[in-house]
Amino acid sequence: MDYTILVVEDEPVQLESLAGFLSKQGYRVLKAANPEQAILNIRNSAVDIVLSDFRMPGMSGVKLLEAIKEINPSIQVIIMTAYGTVESATDAMKLGAADYITKPIDLYRLQVLIRNIVERKQLISENHLLRQQLTERFSVDGIIAESSAMSQVLNVAGRIADSNASVLITGETGTGKELIARSVHFSGSRHNQPFVAVNCAALPDTLLESELFGHEKGAFTGADRQRKGRFETAEGGTLFIDEVGEIPLSLQVKLLRVLQEKTFERIGSNIPIQANTRIVAATNRDLEAMIREGTFRQDLFYRLNVVSIRIPPLRDRREDIPPLVDGFVRRFASENNKRIAGISREAMDCLMKYSYPGNVRELENIIQQSVVLTRGETIMQSDLPVRLNESPKSSKPVMSGEETFPEKVEAFEKSLILDALSESGQVQTKAAELLGISERHLRYKLKKYGMK
Repeated sequence: MDYTILVVEDEPVQLESLAGFLSKQGYRVLKAANPEQAILNIRNSAVDIVLSDFRMPGMSGVKLLEAIKEINPSIQVIIMTAYGTVESATDAMKLGAADYITKPIDLYRLQVLIRNIVERKQLISENHLLRQQLTERFSVDGIIAESSAMSQVLNVAGRIADSNASVLITGETGTGKELIARSVHFSGSRHNQPFVAVNCAALPDTLLESELFGHEKGAFTGADRQRKGRFETAEGGTLFIDEVGEIPLSLQVKLLRVLQEKTFERIGSNIPIQANTRIVAATNRDLEAMIREGTFRQDLFYRLNVVSIRIPPLRDRREDIPPLVDGFVRRFASENNKRIAGISREAMDCLMKYSYPGNVRELENIIQQSVVLTRGETIMQSDLPVRLNESPKSSKPVMSGEETFPEKVEAFEKSLILDALSESGQVQTKAAELLGISERHLRYKLKKYGMK
């Protein structure tokens, strides 16, 4: 049986006895005499099932369970407990344990418990394809929402779809903010009207005003004809303003007027044009911090932030990784005319443990690269980018415990930036790509933290 079981038991005789029994059943068995060693095994090896004692020195079974689920939520945990602590073991099941078994261990019952978990894991794996097909058929752009966090995001998006209220979507770069904006549009009453997107970070300030509001012929040098802006193009539909935090203060005033008065003028004209357009804005910036710094208008923030949707980073919703991987594998296999049956357990385990500074966009890139490079019908761990196969690094910088929350965030961002610059050979364009942010945003961070 191609499954790995980690046995965690501080009693040497019991540890060897259980490990020997499971090995004879055909499982690959790892052993740990304490929780710390167990965590190290889980970080360095692909583990499917953990069989753990409930009471151990240094760390309880519940704490170990929490640590395991933080590293890889797909690992199933069976708690071994003495009769007197059964109630505590059932509490552990509420925190995510698959089952519990009392001591002395009934080996036949243990065999049944493990077989049930294996069959359930196989069933889940077989159903991923069906779930993905259903998702693609019945949701916008195949948004994956198996985690409770993303289910809540889509729930809010569905509830506000029919309204005309402005929406502000926040979240790290690569989390799928535009997908949620499209979900709001295409699920609502404006779905037959245009959905128009503009990325403020991709346009210089001198062109952004013209892109949004249009211009008249002769309004400035090079304006050889009248041009409609995005507001007019999106008439009756939705205008998605991505990276709204990049809009300069001078232009924020004009955007505020559109939101307040529902009218605007093209550059070079004083004739007001009615704007029947719903605004959905998105940013990876902290707009409230920008307000305090004087770089973003507070009144505009409140106009945009009538409804707020925050998309969690991928590292905080790891349950979405397997179905996302399945969808990306099938898509890129089709695009590259390759026959790929799936991904190995070791490769999936590696993907589940990675921190994804670039979020879903980075995962998409990883799978695309792996599909292109693999020589077989299964993506193996060796097909993944080198950075995923390196020894896992702690995503949390070492702290003294006296730092404030903003100081910890700053230290974490600096660490990520330094790693990206090192990996890219100090090339900022490549570093920005690794981080999943725009080069302009990276330059802002470098300046903010005095790193150049």
